[in-house]
Amino acid sequence: MEAGYLGVGNMGQPMAHRLLDAGHSLTIYDIRESAMQPLLERQARRAHSPRELADTCEIVFVSLPTLAAFRAVAFGEDGLTMGKKMKLLVNTCTIGVPFVREIEKAMEAQGVTVVDCPISGGPPGARAGTLSVMVSGDPAAIEQIRPMISQWGRTLTVAGDKPGAAQVLKLTNNILSAVALAATAEAFVMGAKGGLDPEVMVAAISAGSGRNSAVESKFPVSVLDRSFNYGAEMHILMKDIDLAIAQGEDLGIPMWVCQAARLVFKHAMFQGAEKEDLTAIVKYVERAAGFEIPKTR
Repeated sequence: MEAGYLGVGNMGQPMAHRLLDAGHSLTIYDIRESAMQPLLERQARRAHSPRELADTCEIVFVSLPTLAAFRAVAFGEDGLTMGKKMKLLVNTCTIGVPFVREIEKAMEAQGVTVVDCPISGGPPGARAGTLSVMVSGDPAAIEQIRPMISQWGRTLTVAGDKPGAAQVLKLTNNILSAVALAATAEAFVMGAKGGLDPEVMVAAISAGSGRNSAVESKFPVSVLDRSFNYGAEMHILMKDIDLAIAQGEDLGIPMWVCQAARLVFKHAMFQGAEKEDLTAIVKYVERAAGFEIPKTR
């Protein structure tokens, strides 16, 4: 069965490569030629619009960074809803429950089933094939795509039989990740300014009760070498934080700690960090502290 992949950027491209590695036939579309080229060189086929992708493929995977981008490819003049062959839309984006329901309603009118399949692990996890894959929707549809989405990571968790369930799970994950990154940035600047070797902190905290994804992955990969290139821009994280807090408040949950973390990133955004890597939050904490964590890698 021909599968389509819409959006082959930092996340979508390595995930599409995994599908090719497993022997799946793939047609791709992205607004950037440079993003498609590595996959075209591996004999992926090119679509010239989202509509052409949906006219060609029964299954279409979507990996896009923003709700606005998803809305454009779904409902635009040459959007997915105009296609005739697509029967299954697999959303890998973090877009929140209300938008998933909007997509589901629109696609249902076209006879298309929506499966929600957000992933966690960032670009490094996508490249390594170690993502945490979360999925919800029609059980038969999930089983149909299980051999494909299993290529992306070591774990696949079924959150429920409604598409929005995986979004709730992903937002729960992402807000914890964001809070951990904000707190780790402050803690590491404190420790380093207090005279600790950052490598000593990584080793001790990774083995202790303070371990988290920032200490275990983000700092070793892109902070301790001062590269700040983990692979996701800060505005994408901000979108996820906003969606998570809105989800919590909609359910009547006090999101006090999450709101505090949001302010940390929002402060950086106001200073022009929107397009910077999410790990660059460390630099804004350093600036306020008048101290820079030394490069150790």
